[in-house]
Amino acid sequence: MPRLSPASGLFAAFRRFSLLAALALAVAACGQQKASFRNVDITGAADFGKDFSLTDHHGKVRTIADFKGKAVVMFFGYTHCPDVCPTTMAELKAVMEKLGPDADRVQVLFVTVDPERDTQALLAQYVPAFDARFLGLRPADEAALQKLTKDFKVFYAKVPGSSPNNYTVDHSAGSYVFDPDGKLRLFIRHGQGPDPIAHDLKQLLS
Repeated sequence: MPRLSPASGLFAAFRRFSLLAALALAVAACGQQKASFRNVDITGAADFGKDFSLTDHHGKVRTIADFKGKAVVMFFGYTHCPDVCPTTMAELKAVMEKLGPDADRVQVLFVTVDPERDTQALLAQYVPAFDARFLGLRPADEAALQKLTKDFKVFYAKVPGSSPNNYTVDHSAGSYVFDPDGKLRLFIRHGQGPDPIAHDLKQLLS
């Protein structure tokens, strides 16, 4: 094969082809990485909440910065929930089991949409019962809850029961995932089982 001189047209054409091929491979690789998530990729969504300031069940104020280096799964629910909440928490416990050693790099946050009944003491009993590493979080008051749920586009509404304190709360059932850099990346659909969630968390941790 003849050698190509840097001054020749063939050399310039070959160089352009090489650059274009490298660019195409890079784009393909990025596309494959994005397509690997099994849940909804919301990376870069500008209209979603990016941070929070909530008190955990130990009484410590938490923000997303406290969990830098970990993938964070954030679920909105309440302790008196009869079905969706305990099912989701049990599912997330199973996710932690599937992750093995990587589970220590994941933080699950249970954010109550019922701070009226979900006291710090009650959250301290309920949330760690699923996994000792899980944290329960509560907003300071109803106004803080309204702002938080608006930021994260979470629906909740109190449904009256047989007495003033015997009510339920309709609420969104999905969860959000932040990557180890504190960036909002995924929306997890409810009721899909632990495997897709564990898969996506491993992607974010890799």
